[in-house]
Amino acid sequence: MNVQLLVTQSDFCLPNLECELKNIGIDYHIEYIEDNPDIVSLYHLRHSPNILVNDKLVFRHQPTVAELHAYFCG
Repeated sequence: MNVQLLVTQSDFCLPNLECELKNIGIDYHIEYIEDNPDIVSLYHLRHSPNILVNDKLVFRHQPTVAELHAYFCG
C-alpha cells in the first residue's frame, strides 16, 4: 500500500497525523504541496492535510483516529 501525506510545510496537524498512522502500523511518506504543484493541480487540493492511498485521494481533511482505523484496519 502506497500512502502519501500531502501537506503544507507549516501544517500543524502533521505531527499528530504521523503519530496516529505509526500507532496503527501504517507506513507513509510525506509530499509537501509547495514542492509539487502538479499534485495540487491533479487532485485540486486547497487545504492540508490530504491523504492519498495508491494514488486515490481518500481524505481531504485531518481524519479522526476512528476514521483512520475504519479505513486502514477495516
